[in-house]
Amino acid sequence: MIMDGIVPKIQLSGVTKSFGDKQVLRGIDLTIGTSESVVIIGGSGTGKSVTLKCILGILRPDGGSIRIDGQDVTKLHGRQREEHLTKFGMLFQGSALFDSLPVWHNVAFKLLTAQKVKAKEARERALTTLASVGLDSTIADLYPAELSGGMQKRVALARAVIAKPEIIFFDEPTTGLDPIMADVINELIVKCVRELGVTTLSITHDMASARKISDRIAMLYDGRIIWQGLKQDIDNSGNAYVDQFIHGRAEGPIKMQVKRL
Repeated sequence: MIMDGIVPKIQLSGVTKSFGDKQVLRGIDLTIGTSESVVIIGGSGTGKSVTLKCILGILRPDGGSIRIDGQDVTKLHGRQREEHLTKFGMLFQGSALFDSLPVWHNVAFKLLTAQKVKAKEARERALTTLASVGLDSTIADLYPAELSGGMQKRVALARAVIAKPEIIFFDEPTTGLDPIMADVINELIVKCVRELGVTTLSITHDMASARKISDRIAMLYDGRIIWQGLKQDIDNSGNAYVDQFIHGRAEGPIKMQVKRL
């Protein structure tokens, strides 16, 4: 939670974004404190990924402001934008590892390219970071295709944290994993976040993951945050949309578009 007088780590105010005639974000308001973990839940197509891309600067919002440490970052260019991006780490949906690079190079990619760390040092740091997510040095020279889905996800987590970012985004961190491996990944996320003291923003459909890794949960529906609160309060939100979503009910105010054959 944000205390009065303290500048939030991330603050979105009235953020809008459209693609042609389709308005995806209709005025997002969300505040995240330093070292806080917030999870955005919501169905497919509600704007979760667009929100992350706007914060990163991959997409420019049509309106509103996005502040990181009090600075509006929506109009950054060149070196300022590059410096802005150094604050972030990200675990992508599907891991998004580079198939042509060995595991250690995947993990150390940011060190080698953005920070110009020497290869020997980068490899050593990669091995240390892999160990922190439960992977030993025997996989360092393997390629992503030689790993299981769970191992790939752990490599992706190591890549997200190796440069000690201030903010980490987790995009559907447990997608495609069985329930046991999903819980392993959730535990590793909690461990890494606690040890680094970073601020995290995650998007997920997986309520088990949301409950495990978050301090607060916000629900995005129809381009707006319709509820947010402490994770322990979500079962008593008093919001019919939230209640339907977290219990996975077909009946309720959220209507799914089903194509009839």
